[in-house]
Amino acid sequence: MNARTNRKRNTILSKIVYSYSSFNKSINDDSKLHQLNFLINTLVEVGKLSKEDIIALMLVDIESVERGCLLREELDFYVIKAKEINFIERKYNQIGYLTNLLQKLDDIVFVNNELYFTEDAKQIFGENLDITTRKRNPYLHLIYKNQLKEESFSIYEDEKCMVEKLSYPTLIASHIKPFVKSTEEEAYDSNNGILLSRNIDSLFDLGYITFSNQGEIIFANQLKQDLKDSILNAKYALDIRFINVKRLEYIEYHRAEVFEKRYKYA
Repeated sequence: MNARTNRKRNTILSKIVYSYSSFNKSINDDSKLHQLNFLINTLVEVGKLSKEDIIALMLVDIESVERGCLLREELDFYVIKAKEINFIERKYNQIGYLTNLLQKLDDIVFVNNELYFTEDAKQIFGENLDITTRKRNPYLHLIYKNQLKEESFSIYEDEKCMVEKLSYPTLIASHIKPFVKSTEEEAYDSNNGILLSRNIDSLFDLGYITFSNQGEIIFANQLKQDLKDSILNAKYALDIRFINVKRLEYIEYHRAEVFEKRYKYA
């Protein structure tokens, strides 16, 4: 964990401790404070937390996690477990108090029902976070993701990352032209999407990588060479069978407007 990340974590945890004096005394105890510390440490590790993620964290025996946080794949396991026992459905309306508590802190923010550090959210969505409050239509988004899964299945006879060609338990229906920049039609156009693993999605979404018209990965200068070498050695590329005329238009937009621009480097 780099110095900047440590500084971010320590600042927010210090503010939580300080702010507790003004919160409801019923939660002002070491146990709840420890749980919030664990949540913030996990946010540092994974970058963002959905409300489902936050609820799933309630299932974790945090005393048994020596690292003091969950990795993304561990958190995904608890989300699946929480859904299996209907824990998310039962607890969804009960996290209002917690989200209200978190929103009292200046350094974290909910954008599209996902928790970010404010600094990260501004780097991803721009300084004006108000425009990002546009909500996804769950039904249309499901159709959009299912269309991408069907497209993957038509090529691989399985649901796979379209770049790594690996079958992950969780895949992201990643927008090529960012959702917040898309029209209503573009937002749910499956051509404006590719099915990606979380790692590739993160790099693509933030503009660290993009694709050529033939699907080869183009790297941002800011990426470390060891990561570039790892991806190059694996020969990852966007499968050209997924590059149709309409999708290519979105990829050209990504190269021009997202690549090396969406993330403002510190």
